[in-house]
Amino acid sequence: MPSHHLPLLLAAYQYKFRRDVEAMSRHLIDDVTVGWEELGTDLLDDAPPALVAALTGGEHWPSRTLDHLITPDGSPPARMSLTDVTVDTQDMQWGYVLHEEGIEVISLLHEYIGPVVDWAVDPRTAFNDHPAAWSSLDPVPVLRASRSAPPPSTPAASPARAGTPRPATRR
Repeated sequence: MPSHHLPLLLAAYQYKFRRDVEAMSRHLIDDVTVGWEELGTDLLDDAPPALVAALTGGEHWPSRTLDHLITPDGSPPARMSLTDVTVDTQDMQWGYVLHEEGIEVISLLHEYIGPVVDWAVDPRTAFNDHPAAWSSLDPVPVLRASRSAPPPSTPAASPARAGTPRPATRR
């Protein structure tokens, strides 16, 4: 859900990966054998403690990959690829595409493209989780912008914007 994943991904881009979308893509996509079971607070490495506390309430949990899968025929599990053809069979509700200008959030129940959330948006921003709110034709559905002043090391937030999606860096 966007309210859970977007804050982690925005903070990871801004701090752990130091605004390097290629490094983030390698970690989240290229270096994973099958896929992710859960994204954890390890994505918040190097983020200011106040931001980590605001996003997690002080809890810590690790990211977990889907590396413990056993296939019916005993063969090694294959990377999970999402395409227009396979989206309906994989029981996925949300897709996130990393672009140079931001992260595209796709409600797979409604569309195959979505609005792009600028990488500079404050990770403490509250996002709407209703799938119909994430239309590619509408602005990013923010429930409320962050009210707290960002720590001095936090990049200035720019308004969330919807844009015409560019070809994905990675999918």
